[in-house]
This record gives sequence, structure tokens and C-alpha cells, in this order.
Amino acid sequence: MKKIALVSLLSLLSLSAFAKQQTVTLEVPTMNCVTCPITVKKALQNVEGVSKAEVTYENKLAIVTFDDEKTTIKALTEATTNAGYPSKIKK
Repeated sequence: MKKIALVSLLSLLSLSAFAKQQTVTLEVPTMNCVTCPITVKKALQNVEGVSKAEVTYENKLAIVTFDDEKTTIKALTEATTNAGYPSKIKK
């Protein structure tokens, strides 16, 4: 019985081990100059849980890698919108 309780407790404590990195591609159509990606990238990097943000002016895309336990896609799109560059998931 003690083993079962211990295993149960350990599995509950290690739930964060199941968090995984996710990558999403966002369209940022309002980037209209070569310096816009700098602002978008900084806005995304300021979101807790974002480990990587690659933003390109040519494609008007932001590829973001993030921890799905610390942030959401909605938070990412809100960050770009608050920086003046609304974004949406690329389909």
C-alpha cells in the first residue's frame, strides 16, 4: 500500500515533466518594414515560456517555440497585437 501511495505522489509531482515544447507559425501581415520583425520578436520573447522566436520580414511570419504549460497561442497573438502587429495562426 505504501508503494502505491508513493508512486501516486511521485507521479503527481512530476506532472510538469509532461509539459512539452510546441512550435507555432504565426502570420504577421502588418509588418511593412525591415525593422518591424525586431519589435515582434522582442514582444514574443517577453512572453513567459517562449524559448525561441524567429521573425522574418520577407515571409511576414513568426515561428515561435514555447512551453505549453507556461503560455498559450492566444498569449502569443496578444503579445504581437499589443506591440502593434496583429497576428494569427498560419493555416
